[in-house]
Formats: sequence, C-alpha cells, structure tokens
Amino acid sequence: MRAVSRIGDRSTSDVVVRLRTQDGRDNWVYCHSHILIEKCKYFADRLSENWPTCQILDSRNCVEVYCEESEFDYHVTVLRLFYVSMDGSVTDMWHGVRNALGILRVAVELGCSPIIAACVNYLEAVPWEEAEEEEILKTIPRMGSQAEAILARLQPVNPTAIVKIFLSAIRFATSSPSIIMNDLKTSAQEQLEYMLTEDDDVPLLTADDKIKIEVTECIKRLLTRFNNLVESLLCETKESVSEAGKMQFFQSYLTDLSWACQILVKLETMRELVNSWTEASENILKVVEQASPKAEMLAMKVKVIEVTTKVLEAIGYGTVIIPTTKRFHMVKVWLPFVRVMKPLIDSATASDEDGLALKMDGELWQSLESAFVSTVLALPSGDQAEILTEWLANEHIRFPDLTEAFEVWCYRSKVAKRRLALLGGTHGMANTL
Repeated sequence: MRAVSRIGDRSTSDVVVRLRTQDGRDNWVYCHSHILIEKCKYFADRLSENWPTCQILDSRNCVEVYCEESEFDYHVTVLRLFYVSMDGSVTDMWHGVRNALGILRVAVELGCSPIIAACVNYLEAVPWEEAEEEEILKTIPRMGSQAEAILARLQPVNPTAIVKIFLSAIRFATSSPSIIMNDLKTSAQEQLEYMLTEDDDVPLLTADDKIKIEVTECIKRLLTRFNNLVESLLCETKESVSEAGKMQFFQSYLTDLSWACQILVKLETMRELVNSWTEASENILKVVEQASPKAEMLAMKVKVIEVTTKVLEAIGYGTVIIPTTKRFHMVKVWLPFVRVMKPLIDSATASDEDGLALKMDGELWQSLESAFVSTVLALPSGDQAEILTEWLANEHIRFPDLTEAFEVWCYRSKVAKRRLALLGGTHGMANTL
C-alpha cells in the first residue's frame, strides 16, 4: 500500500515542478508523478514518454511551468489542491470569488478537470459583488462549455417570465399595502421603472396591448382608492384632517400616483390618470388646503404638484385630449395654488428647517411652467384673455411666467381679423366687421 504523499516532501517526491516568471521568480515545488499524472493533463503529457524531461537533483524529473507574476500564487494553490480530495467539502479553500477565479484560470490552462469542476460548483453557488461579476464576465466565456454553468444567473430570461414578474410587481406596487411595507413597495416601483427604461441597453420589457390594459386596470384601482379617501377626508373637520395620521395614507397615495405617472408616460397610457385627476382636482385641492403648513404637509403638497405637472404636460402637449372646458378648469384650479406654493417651498428648501428635504428642483418648476403655457395657448382666445388678465393683476406674477402666452395672445388677437379675412375672402371679412 502506497504511503500518503504530501506536497513538498522531498524525501518521497520524484518530480520537481519549477514555476518561473518573466520577472525572474523561480520556485521549485517537490511533487509526486502519480498524483500529477492523475490530476492534470498538462503534467500527464509532460511526464509521458513522448515529452523529453531533464534530470536534476537526485535524479528527479523536472517540469518547468512559465506563468505571469499575477498568476504565480494561483499555480502554487493548484499544485496544493492536487493533494486534496475534491469531494465538495473544500469550499473554505477557495477564499472568495476572485481567488476561485484565479485558480480556475490556471486549472483550465493546465487541464485539471477535478479542480475545474470544484471551482465551477463553488462560483456557480456563491453570491458575487458587482466588480466580481464583471471579472466573471471577462473570464468565463473564454473557457468554453466546461465553465458555462457559472453564467446561468446572467443569461437572458425567457420573455414570458419577464412579463409574469412585471405583472406581479405592478399589481403589488399599486395595491396600497400597509405603511410597514413601504420599503418593499418602493423597491418594486423602482425596478418596474428600470425594466421600462431605455438607457445603454434596450428596455427589459416592451409592453404590448395586453400589458398596457393590465397596467391601466391596476392604476384604475389605485385611483378609486385615492378618490374614496379624498371624499372621506372632505367629511372630516379641518383639525382632524391636519392630524399626521389622517394624512399619511393620503401622502402615500400621492407618492404612488407620482410614480405611476413615470410608468404611464413610458407606456403612453396617461389617459385614465389625467381624466381622474382632472375630475377630482377641486376636491384634492380642498383636502390639501385643509392640511397644516407643517414640514411634512409641505412635502405632501410637493407630491400634489408633481402629479399635477405630469397631468398638465399630458394635456398641454396633446398626449391626452380632453374637452376645452376641462382644460380651462385645470388651469383655473391649479394656477392659484402653485403660484402661492412656490415661494413657500423655495423658502423651506433654502432654510431646510426641521431637516426638511423637499425634492422640488428648478427643472420641475420649469416643466410645470411650460405645461401651463402650452395648456393656456391651446384654449380659446377669450379663455386665454381671462387667465392672462388675472395673471397680470396677481402679486405672484413671476411664477408661473405666462409672458410667452401673453405675447402669442397679443399677436394672434391683433392679426385675427386679417388672417380670418384671408382665409374667408371678402365676404368672410365683411361678416367679421
């Protein structure tokens, strides 16, 4: 019975593996030919009769292995692993993903099947950090089928599975779960938006009519719950509504609707939300005006402005077509509110009182202003005149700045008879006098 062989045991070794680098590093490792031949194709070839070897020190065969300096320690580790049983109980020997990748590279280069299998099993099972994942993507594809199991978690997902997880996530994200599940809901909402975002890569999901219908139904249910809450709050006293607990659900709904706008814009399905918000605007505003001016209530009003901005953009840019009376109504309801709120929010943001961090940047104010201008300019000239008259007489004339709308209205009004006469001929002009 052969005695147990140990790496580095000079007294029993019959082979020297000479590891050498271009930087001049030169290490001799005393090994045993029967182990090298059994565990590694490279050494089996080098120690065969078909490959000449040189004799050194005590008549031992010498096999030289050249490697990069960065790979030197991995070569030593591979030699040590030849003397360890690869039975799945050596997971603690890999010392992390990067080390296992280094060992795997050497094992593939030398043709060490048991070590390759053990490395693949380890790397396929353990979690990866982002930097490790990038290194895996650079390394593994060059190794062929023997290592492809490692990439299983990175393979493209079946489109049917993507649709299923999207629909499950949208149902949860719009289900108004309890406050204690806000973190989970927020995560679901972020990932849904990411799935639809076109960045360096194409969107993960391209929504068809079936998906759009399901999303619309989910938003309908969310809007129904929101409108029911608004109606119930209108029945409360002002003092009762101002209590933080009463408004928590209201603000949660607003946050959900603000997020929903991002999704609906991507899917080009804003109609349901626009119609609902337009119908409920007066009631929403009544609830908001009953709330106290405390910091948390100011944050809630910011959410109201965010949703209103998206609704007005959809209306003003013709994404969603609604009747003239409703467009005029939206301007009349929300214009006074936002012009009063802007200085309050800007002041609170600047002072940062009570740790308030209102996420209302200049870009959103600009978007809201542009949406108002576009909406006003699409109204009949008489409605425009009414809005502009009130704007010019108001102390908050600086926001929203309707100068562009005023200039266009003046021009259109001045040339109206001439332009209509040109269109209708002499008879048309006579009828306008």
